[in-house]
Amino acid sequence: MSKLKSFVNQPDFGLLLFRFFVGATMAFSHGLGKLPPSEQLIQGVTGMGFPLPVVFAWAAALSEFVGGLFIAAGLFTRLATVFLAFTMGVAAFVVHSADPFNVKEMALLYFASAILLFFTGAGQYSADRLLRHK
Repeated sequence: MSKLKSFVNQPDFGLLLFRFFVGATMAFSHGLGKLPPSEQLIQGVTGMGFPLPVVFAWAAALSEFVGGLFIAAGLFTRLATVFLAFTMGVAAFVVHSADPFNVKEMALLYFASAILLFFTGAGQYSADRLLRHK
């Protein structure tokens, strides 16, 4: 029982698994398909009223793909989560504002995950920790 308790009491390992899953799924399930930004994405950004829609479309795509990779690796995690939270906030509260909850649910989950990782940081098993100790 002692070994099980010791194994279960590993919040940094749990954070590693969570961070890797969130980052990898964001990068490969959502971000990769937006690179390069399609005309539809650029028009969507234009319709939301953002200035320089091509730049903002690239920013959204890169925050999902590159930001997702950084989150998975635990590299510049807090900075990556700021960009991802902004992108997912726009997706949930602007793009899907009139949609039912089940449509905006995924954006809200990524939004909440980014906020959680912003406040917790990447944890012990991360590139951020390696950089801090050099």
